[in-house]
Amino acid sequence: MGSASRIITRIGVVLTAVVVSSSPAAAGPARAPAPPQVVAFPGDAVRATYDWPLHPRPRVVRSFDKPAQNWLPGHRGVDLAAAPGQRVLAAGAGTVVFAGAVAGRPVVSVDHPGGLRTTYEPVEPSVTAGRRVGRGDLLGTVIVGHPECAATACLHWGLRRDREYLDPLPLVRAVPIRLLPTGTGQARG
Repeated sequence: MGSASRIITRIGVVLTAVVVSSSPAAAGPARAPAPPQVVAFPGDAVRATYDWPLHPRPRVVRSFDKPAQNWLPGHRGVDLAAAPGQRVLAAGAGTVVFAGAVAGRPVVSVDHPGGLRTTYEPVEPSVTAGRRVGRGDLLGTVIVGHPECAATACLHWGLRRDREYLDPLPLVRAVPIRLLPTGTGQARG
């Protein structure tokens, strides 16, 4: 990996060029291409404030699969291989905003600075709502019962900003840079 790639990875910003083309049928003067769009991902500073909710570092059993719309099927978090009774730790500092059952499953939710909320389930909570926690503080223990878990037990770890579901893995590991297509590749004259 070249030094430029390392710098981009370190600052955690990916630039995506957006090409704006006009159809020949469009009326009016030609428009200039849009400036590059900056898409921010958690960088080293954010990763330094978050850690895995299970120790040792767990295996990811099922990845994040964001649905096209919030009401459609998808997987709104990641499933981490765990052992029944394994300690669940706060991924980052924040305030416990919920510790109880949702649809019959025990859940713990923690609000973090910057509008982020992490969720952990199924967890037998050892905390109550309103408690301030630091990164690595005990939230509870994993219990068996996460549906579609491909391991003995799984911790479903979720992340949201407001109502938007996000992949929690960038909080704890570097995000690979992916080049996105910028158009059809056909020149217009």
